[in-house]
Amino acid sequence: MSRKFTGDRLLVATHNAGKLEEIRELLAPFGVSVVGAAEMDLPEPVEDGTTFVENARIKAHAAAKATGLPALSDDSGIEIDALDKQPGVYTADWAETGNGRDFKLAMTKSHDMLVEKGAAQPWVARFCSTLVLAWPDGHDEVFAGTVEGQVVWPMRGAEGHGYDPIFQPDGYDITFGEMAFEEKNRISHRADAFRKFVAGCFD
Repeated sequence: MSRKFTGDRLLVATHNAGKLEEIRELLAPFGVSVVGAAEMDLPEPVEDGTTFVENARIKAHAAAKATGLPALSDDSGIEIDALDKQPGVYTADWAETGNGRDFKLAMTKSHDMLVEKGAAQPWVARFCSTLVLAWPDGHDEVFAGTVEGQVVWPMRGAEGHGYDPIFQPDGYDITFGEMAFEEKNRISHRADAFRKFVAGCFD
């Protein structure tokens, strides 16, 4: 049995405004007020895990300990099969520059590596999301979600964030970057993990 969430205020351990907004939307029906890590002036912990679940745990436990609130964190990224599932947990790192994150650069790097390898198309890929809800007493619950698809080129669409413009989910002929927010939120990796989280901690 997973532990139920009983409060009315949940800290989301992210400094990513896009991710915070997505989670706030998904939690709206439950009457839970959502506060982000930036609003609480929390530092970003060092994410030195080698898996999505390790990094999600680091973020959730650090935030719960620092604030005394239950904290939800998400560690997510894209796995490209022909690149041995890279960038995976290093999805955001591939976008790091001296002046913040540049996802166009990261998407271009992914594409160039696929071409250099002579990888056959379709370039099978998936977005992965691992949610961890941690309580101040050290307990946590883990929920993992995925959405399967392929990497396409060139980039398409200005919606979404991160690698969305090069990811086309199975069963669609448009990328996450071209998809309406509501539709993406219905089928995304985070939505998949979220349904499991809601079933485990709310229902």
